Amino acid sequence: MSRFDPDVLCLQETKANREQVNLETPGYRQYWNSAERKGYSGTAIFSRHEPLVVTNGLPDDIVDRYALAGDEYGSPAGEGRLITAEFNDFSLVTVYTPNAKDDLSRLDLRYRHWDPAFLEYCNRLKERKPVVFCGDLNVAHTPDDLARPKQNEGEKGFTAEEREGFQNFIENGFIDTFRLDHHGNGYYTWWSFMGGGRVNNVGWRIDYFLTSADLRDRIVAAEIHAGQMGSDHCPISLELDAS
Repeated sequence: MSRFDPDVLCLQETKANREQVNLETPGYRQYWNSAERKGYSGTAIFSRHEPLVVTNGLPDDIVDRYALAGDEYGSPAGEGRLITAEFNDFSLVTVYTPNAKDDLSRLDLRYRHWDPAFLEYCNRLKERKPVVFCGDLNVAHTPDDLARPKQNEGEKGFTAEEREGFQNFIENGFIDTFRLDHHGNGYYTWWSFMGGGRVNNVGWRIDYFLTSADLRDRIVAAEIHAGQMGSDHCPISLELDAS
């Protein structure tokens, strides 16, 4: 935080309740959405600016319509996967998308339930004001978004269903901000701890900032900070023109 000095910091997979963490962030207000299951999932937003409204999770009507009450692993609606902070001129969402699992046992949840529910929610938000959403979306959108696409075809994070879920956001007018100025492969945000993935840059781009189309002219820069250590993911950033 000292290095990048963000106005807003969004976190995913916090794996803790607020009272479990001795974390002081002078100048920042903290907002947490923790999972019902201890040590699992969770999101947080730290902001210099007080939002107008902060909302945890998806609206009840969307949870009900897309049957997000739960599966054998638990309830996505109770996993602390989403926080929305509404500011004066846009809404900001941080999201931790459910992983499809190695055996793809949660792929149906992703494809038929979570992804369309989250898309409907973001579309609903942008009817009121511009939208920024960010987080670990647990999918590489195109072959350029992972180092070894052929070897991972059909594996979790690179199935046709997950990629279609991401593409639906693009077709609904949302912008993958990083791809405005960066093209081709070699840009990754996650590397396996196994096999020297990070040293050899054998990674995946699964963390994103997307915006609604009405923010396009305000996008100054979208970056991946691969040199920042401390996790199997690295931070990404989005700079918007405040004017």
